[in-house]
Amino acid sequence: MTRFTLSTWRYLILSLCCFIAACSDSGQQINLTRDSVVVAFGDSLTQGVGASTSESYPSILSQQLGITVINKGISGETSAQGLARLQSILDETAPDLVILCYGGNDLLRKLPLSALARNLEQMINLIKSYQADIILVGVPKPAIFLEPVPLYEELAKRHQLVAELNVLSDLLDNKAMKSDAVHLNSQGYQAFASALAKKIHIM
Repeated sequence: MTRFTLSTWRYLILSLCCFIAACSDSGQQINLTRDSVVVAFGDSLTQGVGASTSESYPSILSQQLGITVINKGISGETSAQGLARLQSILDETAPDLVILCYGGNDLLRKLPLSALARNLEQMINLIKSYQADIILVGVPKPAIFLEPVPLYEELAKRHQLVAELNVLSDLLDNKAMKSDAVHLNSQGYQAFASALAKKIHIM
């Protein structure tokens, strides 16, 4: 009886995890060619703080996919600061895809979630005006148990975006994947890049 109950619980937990993942992360992929340009836009997690330049997730993603991935991450930047420089980045790079990963510094500084949501939405609209695709990355709020802030899923649904909502929460909840309290190490960035690579199809 005990063995059956344990097995049943394991099955239910696995089913629930699969259901949550299916609901929260878009199963769609972005189609790109070998000539496509990807811009990784964000803060220190994009820049690659905690590892060498060659071990940042944009560098690893470029190697995995065999395409150009431009690292436009700036450590310490808030979503408002990112929004302020986004248009110049789009003009400079003319990307086919932007991987958008912002919010960590807003959350650490306890800035209003409404402002974060508004800044991200303006970024999304601006990127779309340049006819570029978007992958939205969910960022967790600092807590004992990490999970992405709900506004990321809401934005992804509203704008019908391909999203990777859970990977950062999972990696930052794992000490083996971190260089410090808020940054990944080389192994963590490798896993981050691999999760994003699954959202991209090279034709």
